[in-house]
Amino acid sequence: MRRNIVHVGAGSLSYEIREIVSVARAIRDLGQPIIWENIGDPIEKGERVPDWIRDAVDGLLHEPSSWGYCDTQGVPETREFLAAGVNEREGGVQITTDDIIFFNGLGDAVAKVYGFLRREARILGPSPAYSTHSSAEAAHSGYGHVTYELDPFNGWLPDIDDIRKKVKYNDSIAGILLLSPDNPTGAVYPRDMLEEIAEIARQHDLFMIADEIYVHIVYNGNPRLHMSQWIGDVPALAMRGISKEYPWPGSRCGWLEVLNRDKDQSFARYADSLLAAKRLEVSSTTLPQMSIPLVMGDPRYMTHLAARERMFDLRAQEAYDTFKDCEQVVVNKPGGAFYFTVMFKDGVLNHRQSLPIENAAVRERIETLVHNVAPDKRFVYYLMGATGIVVVPLTGFQCEHDGFRMTLLETDDTKRAWILKTVRDAIDQYVAS
Repeated sequence: MRRNIVHVGAGSLSYEIREIVSVARAIRDLGQPIIWENIGDPIEKGERVPDWIRDAVDGLLHEPSSWGYCDTQGVPETREFLAAGVNEREGGVQITTDDIIFFNGLGDAVAKVYGFLRREARILGPSPAYSTHSSAEAAHSGYGHVTYELDPFNGWLPDIDDIRKKVKYNDSIAGILLLSPDNPTGAVYPRDMLEEIAEIARQHDLFMIADEIYVHIVYNGNPRLHMSQWIGDVPALAMRGISKEYPWPGSRCGWLEVLNRDKDQSFARYADSLLAAKRLEVSSTTLPQMSIPLVMGDPRYMTHLAARERMFDLRAQEAYDTFKDCEQVVVNKPGGAFYFTVMFKDGVLNHRQSLPIENAAVRERIETLVHNVAPDKRFVYYLMGATGIVVVPLTGFQCEHDGFRMTLLETDDTKRAWILKTVRDAIDQYVAS
């Protein structure tokens, strides 16, 4: 074309969690049954939403208003319910209904949050990084995502000194992102650490973003802790949604809580621009928003959350017990979300290792894929070809450590145990090859 129409950040739009699906489907077409351990969809893995939640949603189908547009910012009654919930948190920031903005899932919110930043303004995020955030941040700037380290030898907690150094010596950094509970590691950050990161932001006049999509899925002794409770007077955006909690990933229903809007004029204008951008789309999906007061306001909801927390705690322990004695890897028991990360120790992987693959066509295809890929991606491909189990390479999360992420979502206890044991045995066989 006479003009280059490609956005400067187009090359940064990478999402390994989904991209590996096309490879897995090709392997499936060659005769290898596939077990999807790559994506956090509880429904796909067999979880059934409680009948009382399903009944609440079903009842909304008979409400005429559920079929129409809602206010651009979101259903007023739902925003009132959520704002009241924020204001009731002990010692937390106070907000109004105008500080709640709905989006078509957090993917939509993430795209707006980074897409409407000034291009020179960078957001410092964790490594391993969740691809939706890291890709969107890199794409908006046209440069690689800037990151701070999560320490695998300290429960995947943030390296505070690294954050402090990156902020001090890179004046393009305008904000700090964190995910707690974290994806892909399942780490949950203690309150004193969150407050220390917020203090760094305050000292350097930054704003913060917290992806709290898993904030109500915590276990292993961790409390439910919201950003509004620890952020102090720092301008911030908290990201929430229902996709992981009900769970209802197909609802595409997420929202922002704008915290301390009045503390900084530039931040307030930026928050206003997010709403202005949303007006161009008229509104977000109506019916899922209408369900929130009905579901989250029901006394049974807290019992529902507690039951899921116990379930994932048991599965996290099961996964940890499977891999904890494996000499080739480093593992930490997750404290939240529903992911489990296995990191290979330095020097364990090389480009000569493989797994036996009985299907000749699958073997041939895998062998064409493993040239010039990261060592952990090579393992992931051979694991897929040999066993059909699809996990995500850790280097796909903008991480320098080799490893992989799998989920804790399989509802069939026998199948889940088989998956864990098969992956554990595959590591031994692969390393010894």
